[in-house]
Order: sequence, then structure tokens, then C-alpha cells
Amino acid sequence: MPERHLSEVFVELADTLVDDFDVMDFMHQVTVRCAEVLGVAAAGVLLSDQRGALRVVAASTEQTRLLELLQEQTDEGPCPECSRTGRPVVVADLVTAAARWPAFVESARGIGYASVHALPMRLRTEVIGALSLFGRDPRPLDEDTVRLGQALADVATIGLLQARAIRRREVVAEQLQTALSTRIVIEQAKGVIAERRRIDMDRSFNLLREAARTHHRSLSELAQAVVDGTETV
Repeated sequence: MPERHLSEVFVELADTLVDDFDVMDFMHQVTVRCAEVLGVAAAGVLLSDQRGALRVVAASTEQTRLLELLQEQTDEGPCPECSRTGRPVVVADLVTAAARWPAFVESARGIGYASVHALPMRLRTEVIGALSLFGRDPRPLDEDTVRLGQALADVATIGLLQARAIRRREVVAEQLQTALSTRIVIEQAKGVIAERRRIDMDRSFNLLREAARTHHRSLSELAQAVVDGTETV
């Protein structure tokens, strides 16, 4: 990837940290850009809630979101393992991890993924979640790509933990909990839009996100209006 484009990606992510900081939009952008600049099929993010349980926050595709949701529900897979240890998890060929994460491997291979990497989202010793990277070929990412992926994960972590309004750990926990709670209403809004327009969930989310940006609204606010029936997208 040209260095100029890579620089633009980091600038774009940094730009989301000013003024009206929308956690959900920021995290979605992180997953989309990770998939793009790292040359992987998809990316997803799970974050720890106030009780320490991992929750799905964002994914670059709908299929990946469902796969991340499986990790959340079963506490099985690369992200839970990465979050517990604080170290990267690399599985170059998912076939080799069938006994390790049976449900996850079966589902991942069922949608065409052959490899997975999970990178910790951490600030010093505090691990707040993990970034997962899925590949369609059974091979490990090269060292430079992993290093770049960790840099993107670090940017995402900083975006969550040091936004201007965040001063104390309690506020951080509140931000994370809000993001996790907001996910539910956004998923409901995606379903409403998909049903009305007869489109898939990925396109539905893109329409919701575009409308929120066009009208300078937060994703959560617009999603709630769609669910309530007071607005359409």
C-alpha cells in the first residue's frame, strides 16, 4: 500500500477523535480500514464491558460480526484468548485449531476464512479488548503487516481511552458500556432498514451511517429514531 494512502488512513482515524466523538462510528471505521490497509478479508473488534466480559462492538462485514458474536457468546476463539493473555494470537491455518476452538473454527471456515490473527487492544498493562483479522488463505501475516495491525489497534485504543472528555477510568468504563449498549439499538435499526428496503445488513448499516454523517447525527441517535419509527433512512 502506498505510504501516502497509509498516512491518510491514520489521519482519518485521528480526525475522528475531535469534537463530536462517536464511538460506534470510530470503531466501525477502524475495522474497515484495517481490512483495507492490511490486505485481510475482514476485521472485527471485541471490547470488555464493566464486568470484564467481551462484547462485539464492530466488524467490517455482517458475516464477521456474527462470527465475533459467536466468540462473545461462547468465550471461545482468538479474541477471548488474546484478551486474557494480552498477547497476539496467530493461527496461520484454522484447520490446526479445530480442537482448540471447535465451534469458532467450524463457523469461520464455513464462511470462507482460512486464517486468523488477534491483536490486543491495550494501554500499557490494561487490556480492553482485541482486534481480529481474518484471511481467506491459510498463511500467516508477515511481520511488517502484524506490526502495522498492532499500530492500528493502538490507535483505536487511544481513541477510546484518551478522548478529550475522558479523564478517569470510570468515564472510560461508561464510554465502553455506552458503546456496547448502543450496539443493540443499531442492530435493530439495521434490521428495520434491511426489511423495508429489501437489502442485506451490510448495505443497511452503510445507509444508516451515511445518513448520520450527512445530517451530523450520532449513529445511536438516528438508530433509535429509526427503531421508534419517527424517522426513515
